[in-house]
Amino acid sequence: MKQIPLLVLVVFGLSMCKLMDRFKKQGGSNSDSGTSSSSGDTGNEKFERPTPSAAETAALAGGQSAKWNDQGLSWTVPAKWTMSSDDKHSYGWGGGQTAFLNLNISVMAEDFPTDVSLKAFYDSAKSRMKNGELDQLRWLELDGMKGIQWRESKPDKGGDIRRLQWMAYRKYAGQSQLVNLILSADSDYFAKRQDEFYGILYSTKLQR
Repeated sequence: MKQIPLLVLVVFGLSMCKLMDRFKKQGGSNSDSGTSSSSGDTGNEKFERPTPSAAETAALAGGQSAKWNDQGLSWTVPAKWTMSSDDKHSYGWGGGQTAFLNLNISVMAEDFPTDVSLKAFYDSAKSRMKNGELDQLRWLELDGMKGIQWRESKPDKGGDIRRLQWMAYRKYAGQSQLVNLILSADSDYFAKRQDEFYGILYSTKLQR
């Protein structure tokens, strides 16, 4: 289980390489907008806003605040969760050996085509959903940050990791950033932790 953060970074790195190749082929650019997708236009997509269920709200009752001060972000996490990392570009909390919250920030070039990239991430996830790898995919806005969220399907093999993930671009501290949030658990425990996971995801806040 200690290898999860490293594996996440490796997979994420490979995904970014594939997307950059795709941008080169498309010749995509976003020269008429210097804003992130949280304030830009990604097309005719309708972004959902979170409406926590009673179970998701109850899962965080008596919870604690998790503040990533370096990046001005915060969440509510269950009372028994503990911080596992707090660096400038990565942040994490865990709930024992069966639940993890991992955040990564990637700083992009000023002219990086954020809208094109977000749409490419969505299209890639859409293909994964058709292949049965995902069982949920949607455009989701969290506290003004517009992104995409997906959930991996339950693996055929017990003991594999299952993930709930959200990605968004934003402008922060003069930087164009990709925010990558992953909530994960052993697939045998994912269903039991799912209300906690959605509660944490929906509690995402920008510190203002």
